[in-house]
Amino acid sequence: MKALALPLLLLATLAACGTPQDRCISRATRDLRVVDDLIAESQRSLARGYAFEERVDYRPEWVECGPPVVRTRKNGDRVFYPARRCFEQVPHTVREPVAIDLGAERRKLDQLLVKRRQLARQAEAQVAQCRATYPET
Repeated sequence: MKALALPLLLLATLAACGTPQDRCISRATRDLRVVDDLIAESQRSLARGYAFEERVDYRPEWVECGPPVVRTRKNGDRVFYPARRCFEQVPHTVREPVAIDLGAERRKLDQLLVKRRQLARQAEAQVAQCRATYPET
């Protein structure tokens, strides 16, 4: 139970960061920020002429798979044995260039820009409501 208490305490501390107004505005603009990121990625892909695809690749690596051991000999000497090591498959994220249909990417960008305008109007009203509900003093 103690092992769970520290992460929960840290999570509660992080959740308390920012004023109520800041948290409200962050919630109100979350979708807008996501669409902005997608627009930026689409624009970069169009400028390059290709996109990047991420995939997870597993590679064998030496990792510690047992704790270090300290033994006491009969004469009282302490002997330290380092942690046991073994091969384990470790995930690595790999970015690879992939071909894209530039026309489809342009259409996707145009749709994202339209959606961004809609979300910006919605967020503007919600941010005004957040500022009215949680005025900063």
